[in-house]
Amino acid sequence: METEQAVLLAEVERRYPVKLNEYCRKLAKESAAVSKLYLPDPRELENLGLSSDGLAERAQSPVPKLIRRYTDRAVVLTTTECFVRCRFCFRKRLWADGAAHFHLSADELDRICTFLAGHREITDILLSGGDPLVLPDDRLLEIATRIRNSGGVETVRICSRAPAVQPSRITEQLASNLASIDGTWFVTHFDHPDELTPEAERACRLLVSRGVPVLNQTVLLGGVNDNAEILRRLFKRLAALRVKPHYLFHIDPIEGVSHFATGIGKGLEIMNEFRATLSSIATPSFAIDLPEGAGKVILTPECRREDGAYLSSVTGEYVRHPLVDRNSGETSC
Repeated sequence: METEQAVLLAEVERRYPVKLNEYCRKLAKESAAVSKLYLPDPRELENLGLSSDGLAERAQSPVPKLIRRYTDRAVVLTTTECFVRCRFCFRKRLWADGAAHFHLSADELDRICTFLAGHREITDILLSGGDPLVLPDDRLLEIATRIRNSGGVETVRICSRAPAVQPSRITEQLASNLASIDGTWFVTHFDHPDELTPEAERACRLLVSRGVPVLNQTVLLGGVNDNAEILRRLFKRLAALRVKPHYLFHIDPIEGVSHFATGIGKGLEIMNEFRATLSSIATPSFAIDLPEGAGKVILTPECRREDGAYLSSVTGEYVRHPLVDRNSGETSC
């Protein structure tokens, strides 16, 4: 049995190579939950016929390294490199099976900026990857500045797991430089309260103190954080750090990650518990990303009964509101 397990793990590592830095290696030794984020699992081979590009990002790429799914926003892939490789990564295709690595080239950035100039309805850009913060400061700032000054772009979101996996990457100079780019947001990713080390908290405080608004994304992961109390601790602490819990995502329909799936019922159950135990500043939206590039869907617990009464988060009873079904029929001039 041990030999069979070793063979399976070797195949997992061949297909989805492990990459761990010293910071996360130490954290994984200290936390069983965190170790599941980075260490291989034979269940990664249970693909259930899923695609490596289940969100159809290739099909929605009008120019290289830009993904456009929505009218007003798009994603720019700055690199395939990360500080560590997460086993639940929805872009495993970028580093699986010996895939070629890339950093966004000068020519690709030029083409993206030209595309944005011709599509001024795109006002929001996410710089993603990989992790943009593996790039040197000068290159990261060049990309962010040029994107911000292209077409009709008003906001740029830097999507990075650095505060959670390489907090020393967040320096005073970097935070100040990001803050100097008007419309810049920082979107980070914590999945478990054990990731909120003193170093990670310092990185978050540094960004916020320099005036960079910070959002957090979390993925609901079976066996890691699929528990209301664990997530409550995480979200409350993030809110205290002035990091807004933005999304709680169900696992994406990507090969190699299905063993983390909890089903939406678990997520809705957790969100229902939050109604009475988390303030709005600590409560994220629960969302799924649909296959074939069909986009995000925000899911909420059912709180309205057929007779029009609503479930109270205070008493647990159903209560009617006298005005919610009223239609005055009036119009204003």
